[in-house]
Amino acid sequence: MKKIYAITVLVLSVLAFSCVPQKDTLYFQNKGSAIDEPHIISEVQKPYRIQVNDILNIRVKALDQALVNMFNPAGDVNLNAESAERAYFDGFTVDLHGNIRIPTLGTISVLGYTTEEIEKIIEKKLLEEEFKETANIFVTVKLSGLRFTVSGEVVNPGTITMFQERVNIFEAIANVGEIPITGDKKDVMIIRQYPQGQKIHHLDLTDVNVMASPYYYIQPNDLIYVKPLKQKSWGTGTTGVQSLTTFVSLITLVTTTILLIKN
Repeated sequence: MKKIYAITVLVLSVLAFSCVPQKDTLYFQNKGSAIDEPHIISEVQKPYRIQVNDILNIRVKALDQALVNMFNPAGDVNLNAESAERAYFDGFTVDLHGNIRIPTLGTISVLGYTTEEIEKIIEKKLLEEEFKETANIFVTVKLSGLRFTVSGEVVNPGTITMFQERVNIFEAIANVGEIPITGDKKDVMIIRQYPQGQKIHHLDLTDVNVMASPYYYIQPNDLIYVKPLKQKSWGTGTTGVQSLTTFVSLITLVTTTILLIKN
């Protein structure tokens, strides 16, 4: 009887410590209140400021489009599989000094500016040096795709380029095949580039308040890393059935070994 009790306790202990709790696998849990009430979460997103090695897509429009063709070497960009490669060659890359070079206008400093601020700078420079206000110059500046990398415990790790103005952490992860049950959703790391270097930020994707984080929306060149849970390194399984199967297999192996030794 004591042996059966000991084995039962051992089995329950293995199941308790090797299984992944359901609360660690669910997104958007309301951890701040015992009552699950709908509430509005205010977004906190600062405008992205241009950094070294960013690639800008600049388009200039006017009443007479022929006058501004020199500023649009790539023509209209189609969102296809070749867009990222095309943007690399036809876009304006920010050099190590934070500058871009535009035909006729020369070198323009863009480091630390938003795309909206750069639009105003270029438009002002064009009106002062090349055109009159009657030309109705209209300038648009966009990043040539939002490029980021996801690694670690995800289905298909890799580098993705999305042609959107905003991409949140859930959209980014969905594009690499989601986080399996063995991934740590409570401590997802974002390694972000800053002028002074890199910083690591942590997000708990199981908490609904993650949407209020200033790091909820990713930025160009972000590296997203998902750590594996301890259960994966233990190799005992992620569910109760898997853990029990592993335990039974281990007991069977030990029993067989003992019997062979005795015989």
